[in-house]
This record gives sequence, structure tokens and C-alpha cells, in this order.
Amino acid sequence: PSALRLASVLLLGVPAAAYVAPQPGSRSVVERRAAVIPEFADFAVAEEFAPESQASVFGLAAASLGVGAVIGWLNARRQQVASVAGAAALAMAPAAGLAIVDYDAVKYLGGSDKVDINNANVQAYRQFPGMYPTAAGAIGSHGPYKSVKDIYDIPGLTEQVKGIMKKYEGQFVCLPVNEAYFIDRINNGMYR
Repeated sequence: PSALRLASVLLLGVPAAAYVAPQPGSRSVVERRAAVIPEFADFAVAEEFAPESQASVFGLAAASLGVGAVIGWLNARRQQVASVAGAAALAMAPAAGLAIVDYDAVKYLGGSDKVDINNANVQAYRQFPGMYPTAAGAIGSHGPYKSVKDIYDIPGLTEQVKGIMKKYEGQFVCLPVNEAYFIDRINNGMYR
């Protein structure tokens, strides 16, 4: 019985929803084309329509029946419809991204007294007085570096900033670039 109801909803409801009542004074597509291209006026076929009022009443009755059948079916199966809607929402939700959790050098990103100059965010340099924001910003906006000594080759550094970097040079490490962290050296989206 439920398959029969579903079939009747589809057979009655879908055509009724797709029905468009003709506007008063409208002509068929063939008549409009014949009026635009006079050479083909002889080939135009006059179509016979039901009176407009009769067609509109039939369309409204079919649409009303289709909508009523759908609402009745949904009302009788509230729990099933809710379950299907929940499952569909869950299926459409994006899957959680896979995070990098096995990065051996994560301690050098700000969790220890050593900082990786290739991958650490500028915030990691706050632990060294005088480094943040000028020296840290210069290191973060340049690179990648092959060794710690490469930070002194950054263009535009004053001798004072180089002196601050030299003071903490023993606290810096230069590890290979990890794309997951290198891209976030200036702004990793974490704010205090």
C-alpha cells in the first residue's frame, strides 16, 4: 500500500507542480514563430486548447491533490522523514580534515626554548625579549633558510635588529620546511 501511495503522489503531484497555466491572450509557440517568419505562416498548425478557465481549474485541483497527498504522507511518516533528513544532512556534511599529528619537530614551533626559523609562527619569538615583532616578522616573511646564519642576509635589517638576533642565535634551529607550518609563519589564525 505505501508503494501505491508513493506512486500516486509521483504520478499526480509532479505533473501538477510542473503545470503552467496559459496566460490570457497568449499564443502557441507555432503561432508566435509563424508571426515572426512570414514564409512559414502556411505551415503553422493551429492547436486547439481547452478554455483557459477550465485548464486553470484543472491545474489548481491537480496541484491541490498532489500537495495534499505529499503532506498527508509526510505527516503519517514523521519519524521516518526525520530520520532520512538527518541521514541526508550527515551525508552532506564535509568530513573532518586529517590533521598532521606526527610532526616530530612540533616542540620547535613555540613549545620549548628553541625555535625553528623555517616553520615557527612569529608568535613563537615572543619568549625572546626584543625579537617580536620586528625581528620575528623579518624572519617569518623571508626564507626558507638553509642554516641559522642565513637570517643575517635578510635585506633591510638594521644593525640593532641583527644584534638582537645574534643574542638569541643559540636558541634557533633550522629544520627542513614543512608545508603545513611554513605557510602559517606570519598569521596562523590564532589570536590571544
